[in-house]
Amino acid sequence: MSTPEIHVEFAPELALFLAPGRRGGTTPLTTDGASSLGHVVESLGVPLTEVGVLRVDGREVPRSYVPAAGDTVAVLPVTRPQQVPGAPLRFLLDVHLGTLARRLRLLGVDTAYESTDIGDPALATRSATEKRVLLSRDRGLLHRRELWAGAFVYSTRPEDQLRDVLDRFRPALSPWTRCTACNGLLREATKEQVADRLEGGTERSYDVFAQCEECGRAYWKGAHHEQLEAIVANALAEADRRDANRPAPPAAPPRPS
Repeated sequence: MSTPEIHVEFAPELALFLAPGRRGGTTPLTTDGASSLGHVVESLGVPLTEVGVLRVDGREVPRSYVPAAGDTVAVLPVTRPQQVPGAPLRFLLDVHLGTLARRLRLLGVDTAYESTDIGDPALATRSATEKRVLLSRDRGLLHRRELWAGAFVYSTRPEDQLRDVLDRFRPALSPWTRCTACNGLLREATKEQVADRLEGGTERSYDVFAQCEECGRAYWKGAHHEQLEAIVANALAEADRRDANRPAPPAAPPRPS
C-alpha cells in the first residue's frame, strides 16, 4: 500500500495541542492512504471538538475525506459562536471545573457537574445520554468517541474560563435562577418556608429568600453577594457588547409590487 505525503497547516489557536516540532507553518506528514482526515488530525493530538472547517487545496472537505498524495490541508478552529444542534444548549463539567460550574449556574446556565472523579467513560456516556456539551481540560477525554459534544477549556483561571465559554457558545443568561450547589431551579421563598435552614443571625438580618426546588438549599443576599453581583454584571455587559458588535442580518429583498 502506498504511503502518500501530505502537507498540514494548523491555525495558531490549535498550536497548543501539537508537538513542538509541528507548531507554526506547514509541515509534511506521511499518511497510510486509508485513514480519514479527521483521524489524521486527531492522531496529531488535536481533539476534533476544537476543529472547525477542513480545507484541502482551498476547498472545504468533510472529516471523512481520505487525503491523497500532495494534498495541502488547512485545519481551522471552530467558528464562534459555535452552534450545537440537536438539543437545548446545556453543559457537563468534569471534576476539575467546580468554580466554573458554579459561575455558569449563577448565570442561569444549565450545568451538570461531577464533584467526584467518575472516570472518562462515564463522563462521555453521560454527555451522550443527556446531550450535554462536555467541558474539560483533559485532552484525552475530548478524544472519546462516545461524546455527544465537547469543548476544551483553555485557561486555568475561572474568570477567563467563564469568559471563553460564554464567548464560544453564547448561552442564554438568566441570572439568579439556578442553585449553584445542584443546578436545580430556584423559587421565591418566605422566611417561614426556609426557617429550618437558617442560623439565628441570618433569620434576624434578612427578609428576602429563594429556595432550590431540588435540594432545598436557601439563598439570600449575604456577605458574598456583592462579589456574585460583579460576576453577573460583567457577564451581562460582555453579552451586550457581543450583541452590539454582531453584524446585522441582510435586508430582505423588496417584494414585487
